[in-house]
Amino acid sequence: MFSALTAVVYCEGNFGAIDGKTANGLVRHSEKYRIVAVIDSQNAGRDAGMLLDNRPNGIPVCRDLATALALADALPDYFIYGMAPASGMLSNNERGLILAAIKLGMSIVNGLHEFLSEDAEFLAASIAANVELIDIRKPRSKNELRLFSGRIHEVGCPRIAILGTDCAIGKRTTATVLVRALKDAGLNALMIGTGQTGLIQGARYGVAMDAVPSQFCAGELEAIIVEAFESEQPDVIVIEGQGALSHPAFSTSSFILRGSCPHAVILQHAPGRDRRCDFPHMSMPAPASEINLIQTFSETRVIGLTINHEHMSDAEVDTAIRRYESELRIPSTDALSRSPARLLDMVLAAFPELEFKVLAEAV
Repeated sequence: MFSALTAVVYCEGNFGAIDGKTANGLVRHSEKYRIVAVIDSQNAGRDAGMLLDNRPNGIPVCRDLATALALADALPDYFIYGMAPASGMLSNNERGLILAAIKLGMSIVNGLHEFLSEDAEFLAASIAANVELIDIRKPRSKNELRLFSGRIHEVGCPRIAILGTDCAIGKRTTATVLVRALKDAGLNALMIGTGQTGLIQGARYGVAMDAVPSQFCAGELEAIIVEAFESEQPDVIVIEGQGALSHPAFSTSSFILRGSCPHAVILQHAPGRDRRCDFPHMSMPAPASEINLIQTFSETRVIGLTINHEHMSDAEVDTAIRRYESELRIPSTDALSRSPARLLDMVLAAFPELEFKVLAEAV
């Protein structure tokens, strides 16, 4: 069931691409907003679902904001900045577009490191138009941030982290598919969002990890997981990963492992990707290498591998699944192109207590 809140997502030149991951994620799944259009002149006229997954979803990709508004039944409630550029900053053209959206009466959802609510021009425009400026990555004040306490070990249900061999590789998508599969099986499953896209999609519990001072990263994540466990009494908690533990440009994976102390990890890998995203001089690591690093760094176990099928045919995905299962001795699947039952079986095999609950629900 769609939310009553409507939104248009800006993703100029990047929808369906790596830097458009926020827009891509919102088109595939959103609990908070009903997406009415995507702005990307390079893909204008196409159906967003067909472009992403070869399945129509009725969300048009439009040339500009004017076209998107002309197709909408009413003025959308929100304008969402749907890209994740490496700079984390707005261009001058984008500033003008957001100001135009504000003046029309649309609230702004911003996932960048640049906070619109601290910009005098945006703030004045939002007050004049009586709209919100929502900075997803803006952390709480420093005197409210929490240090790691060890209370994570009071969380008495399985905690599974979805990590990867690179950034922008599909960790959040796999986490979303897994949580949905667990819920469909009758389990009370929660996802902990750790990045801007998951939070914009409507994750009830989460924190934008890359915006928190490093001293508090593990503690903030731990505190949110403890809060979620105490409030919801879930059967299983799935933690969205960020970056890659082996990637020198990102430290977030290490904080996720420290803060969540996961009982298990599912690793996401893109066999068709030769080089690290945004780092063409860096080769992709082999899954076996990343698994060894994760299990050496943290007291956890990698229970399965999931594949991002970019640049791969269906036959190549099948071949990769068989190869990795043989090499790594763990189950493998593609969360998007294969049945979610395979992902569910991966977790139930690792946690028999969850399988017992599923069987009990079925009786």
